Amino acid sequence: MPGPRSSQKFLRHLSPTPRIVGTTRRQGGGMTSAELRRRLIRPGLRAVPTPRSNPFALGYLALLLGTTLYARFGDPETVHRLQSLSSTDAHNLLVHPALSLVGSGLWVAGPVWMPYFWAFALTVAPLERRIGGLRALAVFGAGHVAATLLSQGVVITAVAAGGAAPDLLDAMDIGVSYGVLTSLGALAGLLGPTGRKVALGAGLALIAHQVVSDPDLVTGVGHPAALAVGVALWPVLRGRGPRRGLGARIASRVGLRPLPRSS
Repeated sequence: MPGPRSSQKFLRHLSPTPRIVGTTRRQGGGMTSAELRRRLIRPGLRAVPTPRSNPFALGYLALLLGTTLYARFGDPETVHRLQSLSSTDAHNLLVHPALSLVGSGLWVAGPVWMPYFWAFALTVAPLERRIGGLRALAVFGAGHVAATLLSQGVVITAVAAGGAAPDLLDAMDIGVSYGVLTSLGALAGLLGPTGRKVALGAGLALIAHQVVSDPDLVTGVGHPAALAVGVALWPVLRGRGPRRGLGARIASRVGLRPLPRSS
């Protein structure tokens, strides 16, 4: 008969090997599924604009979508009259400056809205997540106003000196490109060295492409000025933590608590 030790060995041989649940083994030194979620998936999802994290950017885009659809399908005469009234040309700035400065930011320059969605997603939205909706609105508005006034001041000076045709004083000038470029310039100051170089390089490339492909005195002055305004705001924006955005404050009013962030 087998001894007690032989019986114990036999029983251990028959007993199943326990499984280890909840761990993922590395294969060839790759990332585990938990690391993949932490390093790639979660940061990517946090970068997607949502009504809670980007109320200003998404609300502005919705407004621009509405005016773009109206410009395309509305009465052409009414659309032209509204856009002419909203234009920040030199004549309108002298007659009704506030109306034209606000109104010009309600339209996109052209019939296509989708490029502005990507422009906002890559500039205004990440800036808003870092500094809050109200500050992002202030940065956008500051660039829009400053670049408009500077570019139209150059137009008035050029016409007065005989270097430009008088018709340029009434040329249509609408759109949000100044605010977008200012947001890009401001965002660059909040990024690391590599991201800052990429952001500024992209802004300068866009400006150079516009100057070469469609030379225009107004945007030729306004676009570089808008980017410079964003860069000039670096000392104001750096070192100041993000404030609660509009979406977070509204959520707190109705009793919604923010979800905890996992590392």
